[in-house]
Formats: sequence, structure tokens, C-alpha cells
Amino acid sequence: MNAGSHVDSRVSTALLMSLSLAFAGCADSGDESDATADGSAMQALVDQYAVFTLEADLSHLSENDRQVVRLLIEAVQPMDGVFWQQAYGDKEAALALADGDEATRRFIEINYGPWDRLRGDGPFVDGVGDKPEGANFYPADMTADEFEAAAAENEALRSLYTLVRRDEDGGLVAQPYHEAFAEAHMAAAAKLREAAELASDPGLAHYLMLRAGALETDDYQPSDMAWLDMKDNPIDVIIGPIETYEDQLFGGKAAHEGFVLIKDMEWSERLERFAALLPSLQESLPVPDEYKAETPGTDSDLNAYDAVYYAGDANAGAKTIAINLPNDEEVQLAKGTRRLQLKNAMRAKFDKIMVGIAEELIDEDQRHYVVFDAFFGNVMFHEVAHGLGIKNTIDGQGTVREALLEHASPMEEGKADVVGLHMVTQLFERGELTEHSVEHHYVTFLAGIFRSVRFGAASAHGRANMVRFNYFREQGAFSRDEATGRYRVDFDAMRAAVAGLSELILTLQGDGNYEAVAALIEEKGVVPPELQADLDRLDAAGIPRDIVFEQGVSVLFGGS
Repeated sequence: MNAGSHVDSRVSTALLMSLSLAFAGCADSGDESDATADGSAMQALVDQYAVFTLEADLSHLSENDRQVVRLLIEAVQPMDGVFWQQAYGDKEAALALADGDEATRRFIEINYGPWDRLRGDGPFVDGVGDKPEGANFYPADMTADEFEAAAAENEALRSLYTLVRRDEDGGLVAQPYHEAFAEAHMAAAAKLREAAELASDPGLAHYLMLRAGALETDDYQPSDMAWLDMKDNPIDVIIGPIETYEDQLFGGKAAHEGFVLIKDMEWSERLERFAALLPSLQESLPVPDEYKAETPGTDSDLNAYDAVYYAGDANAGAKTIAINLPNDEEVQLAKGTRRLQLKNAMRAKFDKIMVGIAEELIDEDQRHYVVFDAFFGNVMFHEVAHGLGIKNTIDGQGTVREALLEHASPMEEGKADVVGLHMVTQLFERGELTEHSVEHHYVTFLAGIFRSVRFGAASAHGRANMVRFNYFREQGAFSRDEATGRYRVDFDAMRAAVAGLSELILTLQGDGNYEAVAALIEEKGVVPPELQADLDRLDAAGIPRDIVFEQGVSVLFGGS
């Protein structure tokens, strides 16, 4: 669907009025002028993103490798235009909806369309309607039954790497990404090959050549394998169609994105020992043996990076702060995954957002437990946990992703969050983690739920957050003081709730139980009114929801 076909460009005054009041902390709408409703409220939406400059120390890189960084930034930039096409359609048509208002135009840019990604994909421009569940991956008038019938005859329609379009007779056809986005793919591939010629690390050079070929053929598995083989590369790049979150219809289409990353050698050395613990952590999962029979790849690694460029899906709305790839189950079982912690982006979110949330919503006598190292650790073990559990259902239904369809991503994100915290608990009990305490991780985790819940309940992460929040609340893992509106963790109850929810999600995944998962998300994947009121307090206090970047070659190299 080309959502740009909706041409009414008037900003919704009613929506802006309500948001302007929330951001101003105003209780009486009579205090707001019409000008504020139209102008400052939209600017307030823009201002919910704190500006952060993506920089990194490049002094340890050779001149050739510095040039590689420049070329990789140029390689990932075309992914931005491709993602616009996938998420919305015509970018210029979307920007025209702003009708000359700069704040509206900027907010459309941040969201890659006229739907607010941090507020359940609600429209913030009149006339555009609801965001299509299938984004622009499928025809707007296609039904699920029609797709299933056509896909039974043409398996290419289900490919991660095809758009679904109509032919001249109105039937559904698959358009391969390398054909649909040929110009962008060829431009990116050319830059990757240039970078490969200059790269000092042979593993990086090999990967870049294979990835360039993958963009031209849609065969990504060889380059995924080569990416996993890289161990000593000081520079990294992720480029191409990766995650499936944007497809909320079937969860079956990969969206384009790009990252350019500089490895933090000191922090990476601190993290690498945890990758070796994956098999024993798999064995310690609180489920029967058949749900943990798969052996995680032992070739996995865990490293810290400073991000210097984001593009496409990664740059839309809430920004990625950690990566666990590749998603290909065959590659994961054969070689594991790589887990990349984006330290500078993570630090930005902690300093600009988490500290303020803790001051507003965490009980004063537990606030000291909210620390960056615990935030970093919780995010890191979330990514590690993606490699644990089970990838294939135990009763022959195929992969968990195939069995759970559109619910696969929420369940996988929920698993990673709670199993990651279970792993933290286990590692403290074993003496493998010694910095701070498990209590630091628990309270920081609760503050992190409030941060993530503000992304809305429409995304995979958002639904996972709400299932976890509501489950923990029911189990008494935390309580809320009615007088202060602040929360505190019950450490024993939290420990039990973490184990209980880990068991529930891992079992549902292993069973491929679509109906039970749908019921769980329907029941618990919602924001209760009391929590929404507390989240509104964060807006009224002016605490940002996320970050937006100043980035690029001129930012990184000072215009040189």
C-alpha cells in the first residue's frame, strides 16, 4: 500500500491538544491557546526524542580503515530509502502531509511515516487512517485468506525477501527484493566492495564481498556465516533486510536497515567470557529437558561497540541499543549468533531517560539500585537469551516462528527479557557475576520496563513488555505506593516470578501453541489505566521517550 495516497494533510487538532496538555503537565484545557494546540504540541512530540551525537574514538584505526568507515556509512544510507518504501511508500508524499509545518515534517521523518511509533502507531496527521498491519509489504486490499491460498501455490510469497504485489489480472505475485530495490542494492553493494579492498581485517573484507553479492541475489546465508566467523575486526557493518517487526500482519517480511559500528576492545574483553557459558545456561533453564534439548552454537561471541551510523528500520522510532544476529535458525543452530552491545547509544538512553524515570517512579530507598552497569548487563543478557530455549517446536510443527506467526516476535522478545534476567540470577548464584548485586539488576530491570513500555503496546517489544509487567504485578514482584505513585521490588517474589514466566514462555514456544500465546497476549499485552497515568507523569515531567541522532560522515570526521 502506498499510504501517501491519503492526501488530507491537516494536523489533528484534538490529538495535538491532548498531547500538548500531557507534555505541559496542564490539567485545564482552558489554559491552552489554539496556537499551542497546533504548534507547540507537535514540537513537544519532536522534543520527546533527546538529541544525541554519534561519535567514536577512531584514533586506533589506520587511514585505510578510516576510509572504510566512510564507505560503510555511504553503503548503509540507501537502506533508509528502501525502508521508507517498505514502511510507508513514497517518502516525499509522506513529507508533503506536513503541509509546510516543520515540526510535523520532522516528526514524520523520525517515524518514517505519519504514525507515532512510540504511541501504538497512532496517526498524528488527519486523514491517513490506521497504519496497515502489513505496512507496504502487501497490497492494501489483500486478505489473510487470499494470501494463504496464493502462498499454497507459490511459496515465494512467504519469503522474507519478497514484496507481495498484484499482477495485471489481480493475482498475488512475489517481487524479489533485489529486483524491487535494485538501484539501492547495487549502490550499497558497490560501496561494500570498495570498502573490502581497503579493509585491514581479512574476515571483514571477505564478509563485505559476500554481503555485496547477497544484496544482488537475496541469498544471505553465506554472508551470515562469514559474519559469524569474524573475530578480530575493529569495524563492523550490518546491512540489508534483517528484522520482521515492521510486518505485523504475518511477521514474515524482513525490513531493511543498517548500522556502522566501531568495536570497543576494552569492554569486549570484559564480555567475551560469558559466551562460553551458553551451554550450561541452557541446561539451567526452568523447563523440562525436551524444551531445552537444542544445543546453542558455541561459536557465538559477545562484544561492545560504539555506533556511528543508523539507517532504516534501526533508526525508526525507538533506537536499537543491542543486536543479536543472524535471525536464520539454521545458522543459529550451526554456528550460534553474535551479540553486539551498542555502548554509546545505551549510555545515552540511561543518562537521558533512565535516570529521570528512576527519580519519578522508583521508591526513594531503592533508587540507588538503578545503575548503568546493571542496565548494560540486563540488555546484554537479553541478547544472550535469544540464543537459548528452542528454535523448533517439539511436535514437528516446524520452527517457533512458523508456528506462532505474528505472535512469534512478541514471544521471542518476552523470552529474551525474562530468560535474560533468569540468567543474571543464575550467574550471581554461581559467582560468575560479582559487580553490584542481583538487587541492582532487578530494580534497574523494573525501571527499564517503564522505559520500554513508553514505546507503546503495538510493537513486538511493547506487547512483550506489557505481558511481563502484568504477570510480575500479579505475582507480587513489585508493589506501588498509592500515596507517592512510586514502585518498589519484592526481591524474593521477583526471583520466583522470573522463573515462572520463563517456564511459561519457553513452554508455549516449544509447543508452538498459537491459541494459548494469542490468549496470553490478549489478556496481558495491554497497558492498565493506572500504569498509563504513571507514564503520563513521565511526559509531564519532560523526560524524553527515546533518542534521535546527529550522525554522518561530517559529524564523525568533523567535515574533513
